[in-house]
Amino acid sequence: MSSTTDPRAAAGTRRRRRGPRTWLATLPLLTFTGLCFGVPLGAMAYGAVTRTDPASGATQLTGEHLARSLQGPYLGSLIGSVQLSALTALVGGVLGVVIAQAVVTSRSAGLRGAALTASGVLANFGGVPLAFAFIATVGISGVVTQLADLTDLGWNLYSFTGLTVVYLYFLIPLMVLVIAPALDGLRPQWREAAQSSGATGWQFWRHVGLPVLAPSLLGGFVLLFGTAFAAHATAAALVGGSVPLVTLKIADALSGNVLTGQENVALALGLDMILIAGLVMAVYLPLQRRSARWLR
Repeated sequence: MSSTTDPRAAAGTRRRRRGPRTWLATLPLLTFTGLCFGVPLGAMAYGAVTRTDPASGATQLTGEHLARSLQGPYLGSLIGSVQLSALTALVGGVLGVVIAQAVVTSRSAGLRGAALTASGVLANFGGVPLAFAFIATVGISGVVTQLADLTDLGWNLYSFTGLTVVYLYFLIPLMVLVIAPALDGLRPQWREAAQSSGATGWQFWRHVGLPVLAPSLLGGFVLLFGTAFAAHATAAALVGGSVPLVTLKIADALSGNVLTGQENVALALGLDMILIAGLVMAVYLPLQRRSARWLR
């Protein structure tokens, strides 16, 4: 009888032996994820589908909070957030791709390093400091507003349009960071082969470049959408309640600025946001894996 062992059987045995140790190695991460994300999510879902009687203290299941979160001004805030996120993700994605392409094709290593470093900084610059910077620059009494008479031109920072411009400030650099590695992955041999076959630049991008970049482009759009959809501090400091956004409605409901006793509705709105974010990530992750296969 031959003493040679089947390589596939040996590989399967090694995987089985490695299995428990692999799970033990991921146990700290799973524990951290469960405590930091699972527990708050469970508490939010519980509050969104339950109601406590103030007189007796009894708790019962109800769909009232979820139903109210999809009606009236709450529904309007969800729609407003989706509209703002979709618009800023689309514009930011297009401008980010143009800038990233210019950076990637540049022969200056200094320009490339400076652009990517600046993008990394600007993509993480938000919240109240960003709102204050825009108020001091292009607000009603801002320096640029006064010098260029922007008010006479119809400019209003504290509006949907103004908030769109502010969001683009950090979404465009984020798109540059996301799409630059994918643009680097376009091999020069592909363009040379297309040119050797008589293809024009437009034909190369239409039949080769864009199909290869499509997963990264769509993934970048989804990432920008999710970032804008979850943003709160910048909008709260800049427009308050003048622009209907779901994050602002949640803050108002939790603090009782509009009506008291709306905390469960706020939890329902948060659950709606998590469901939308889950759909966004369900689209984003497969696209990123498909892009990685193309660009290896």
